Amino acid sequence: MPVPIGTRPGPVGRGLVRSFARPGGNVTGVSDFRLEMAPKRLEIFRELVPGLRRVLFLYNAGDPVAMSQLDANRDAARQLRITLVERPVRTQEEARAALAGLRKGEVDGILSLPSVALNIHGFILETAAQRAIPTMFFDPFDVERGGLASYSANYYQVGRQAARLVDKIIKGAKPADIPVEQPTRFELVINLKTAKSLGLTIPPTLLLRVDRLIE
Repeated sequence: MPVPIGTRPGPVGRGLVRSFARPGGNVTGVSDFRLEMAPKRLEIFRELVPGLRRVLFLYNAGDPVAMSQLDANRDAARQLRITLVERPVRTQEEARAALAGLRKGEVDGILSLPSVALNIHGFILETAAQRAIPTMFFDPFDVERGGLASYSANYYQVGRQAARLVDKIIKGAKPADIPVEQPTRFELVINLKTAKSLGLTIPPTLLLRVDRLIE
């Protein structure tokens, strides 16, 4: 999903689908690879949690972005032979109830979406801590608060890329002529304290690739 940058409201949808090299319309930006990274995120989760077979996927059914994430993660789970336990919700009450209703051993982990809607992140962190369930998040923010791991584009770097594009537009460049950029850095973050509390040993292959360990 691109972080859009433009000079005024315009035909965003048409501009984005034309071409990353020449987006057209009145929008350019930096892609954060949310959909493209779904397989790798699940692959890392499986490597981090031995025996990972069933993963809870709680999502806001009223959010189009969440629905696109659902499709991407369904495909990724199918490729990795992981069962995605889908729980669509539309309110905070439904989100809390979906997690409270989890039976012991029903899932081996919880996969979280890059969205703060309905406080799903907060409920996942709360439930995972109470029931000792491994979690995989999109943003290091949640790992700093007790989540097990996250894997995503480095948003600090994405912001720097976006600022450079803004500078070009301020100096007179047309957004339609500025290629949509891809992120240049990706970040794997693991909470070592949470891993230890779950009885997990981080594989050497992941230790070599991890960008930040939270202790």
